[in-house]
Amino acid sequence: MASSYDAIAGLYDAWSRSVTEDVSFYVEEALASGGPVVELGVGTGRIAVPVALAGLRVIGVDSSRGMLDVCRTHARAAGVEDWIDLREGDLRVPPVSERTPLVTAPFRSFLHLETDEDRLAALRAARGLLEADGRFIFDVFAPSRDDIEETNGRWIEREPGIWERADWDEGRCILGLSVHGPDGETRMELAWLPPDRWAELLEEAGFAVVERYGWFDRRPDEGGEDTVWIARPRLPG
Repeated sequence: MASSYDAIAGLYDAWSRSVTEDVSFYVEEALASGGPVVELGVGTGRIAVPVALAGLRVIGVDSSRGMLDVCRTHARAAGVEDWIDLREGDLRVPPVSERTPLVTAPFRSFLHLETDEDRLAALRAARGLLEADGRFIFDVFAPSRDDIEETNGRWIEREPGIWERADWDEGRCILGLSVHGPDGETRMELAWLPPDRWAELLEEAGFAVVERYGWFDRRPDEGGEDTVWIARPRLPG
């Protein structure tokens, strides 16, 4: 099944070029874990290549073959092709048998899961990839009223020549996101949840929350749009 990202694999890097604030955070966490790292939703390697350049092996999973092809190109150009093992697969059933000290899902990847059933499947899959004392780190968002009012139904030039439109369905908590540029166009749906619901799902999936940040500078979560989660498998008893 084709991914909605296949159509924009050629413009994804240009579209997301301004998103850099999370890279050092994930590299720091990877180094602290000692590696290797499983990255769910590896995309074009925006996080994976810097992690590999820091000297850690990465197993990268993504459902988009086009994005994986771009990631291979970036890894080869950076001289870390042998450090990044790319695998096509689903967040809910990642094609990984290894157990690692760190599993990550950067850049809001879990918002592509639209039901609690899918979210729990992906969370449990991530838990199953961890060593007993390993950590799972991911980030998500829930929109503010100002963000919805400022962007709903409007085409915005996010980067030169690359336009983005957000259609917010607050009743269903679904963002319909359209992107078009000179190298492709697509439309996808992202589903958001309030942070407290993510906390409940993590507990149901067998995790204990270690940290809950409001941004990648590790500030406390005080109800802003973004939430960064660090969780570990919950010990029996």
